Amino acid sequence: MIRAEQDMFGRETGDPAALASEICDGDRRALARAITLIESTREDHRAAADRLLEHLLPHTGKAVRIGISGVPGVGKSTFIEVFGQDWIAAGQKVAVLAVDPSSRRSGGSILGDKTRMEQLSRMPEAFIRPSPTAGTLGGVARRTREVMLACEAAGFGVILIETVGVGQSETAVADLVDMFLLLLLPGGGDELQGLKRGIMELADLLVVNKADGEMAGAARRSAAEFTNAVRLLHPAASDWVPPVLTCSSLENRGIDEVCETTEQFRAQASNSGALEARRAGQARRWMWGEVDEYLLSAFQRHPAVCEVLESLEHRVSRAEITPSAAAQALLAAFRGA
Repeated sequence: MIRAEQDMFGRETGDPAALASEICDGDRRALARAITLIESTREDHRAAADRLLEHLLPHTGKAVRIGISGVPGVGKSTFIEVFGQDWIAAGQKVAVLAVDPSSRRSGGSILGDKTRMEQLSRMPEAFIRPSPTAGTLGGVARRTREVMLACEAAGFGVILIETVGVGQSETAVADLVDMFLLLLLPGGGDELQGLKRGIMELADLLVVNKADGEMAGAARRSAAEFTNAVRLLHPAASDWVPPVLTCSSLENRGIDEVCETTEQFRAQASNSGALEARRAGQARRWMWGEVDEYLLSAFQRHPAVCEVLESLEHRVSRAEITPSAAAQALLAAFRGA
C-alpha cells in the first residue's frame, strides 16, 4: 500500500519544479495531479505542495477571480454554465472551483453541479473541480486559494468560485476573489428580509436570476427593491455602488451584461489601485490563517497537551470544570507551566 502511494505521488513530491513546468505548459493531467497533492493532508505532501506553489507563484495573479453564491435553487449551476461559455466565447479559459460546507454529510454538491454543466464540462477551455471541505470551511477556503493559483499558472484567465448557499461560506469566499457576485431569486421581498446585512455588503454585483416567463415582471420588481437596499448600505461617495441586474440563465438573456459589468468593475478596481490593495490584504490574511492552523496543529500534537486533554474533556462534559478553566489548563500544559 505504501509503495502504491509513493508511485502515485512520487513525481510530485520528488520534483515540484518539473510538475510546475508542466502546469505552466498547460498540461491538464499535471494540474489534476497538483490539485490532488495540494488537497492532501499528509505532512510530506503539504511540504511538497508548498514547494510547488513557490514555483507557480510568479506565473499567477493575471486571472479574473469571481466568487458566485446564492441560496439553493437560485440556479447557480445553470448560470455558471452560460456565464463560463460567454467568457470562453470571448477567448478566455475558465476554471470552476467550489466551496461546499455541507460535504461532511453529503460529500458535496459540486459533483451534481458538474453533471448539470454538461456543455461547459465538455469544452476544452473549461476545467471544473470540486473542493472537499473535510468538515471545516476555513480549510476549504485555504485549499481553494491554492488550487486557484495552480489554475492561474495553468493559463486559466477566469476563475469562478462557487459556494453552496448564502451563509458563513460567503465570508471566506469573498476573501479569495476580486469580485463577489450574489445570485438572487425573483419575488425578492421575502428573500431581502432573509438576507443578512453582511452578505449584502460583501456583494460587488447582484443578479436576479430566472427573469423569464411569468417571473420576468417579478424579477424587475425584485431588482428595484434590491437596488434601493444597496443604496442604503453603500455610501454615496463610494467608488463602486454594486449594480443590480436581471438575467435568464435558461434563455441565456442578460448574461452578456453581467460579463460586461464584471469587466468594468475589474478595470475600475485595477485603475484605482483597489484591486492591488484587495489582493494584498487577502494575502496577509492568508498568512495569518496559516499561522493559526499550524499553531493549533502544534498545540494539539504537543505531548503535555495530549497527556491531560482526555481528562479535561471528560471533566468539562461532566460540568466539573468550566471550559475556560480547562482551556487555561491546556495552555499551561503547552507552556510547560
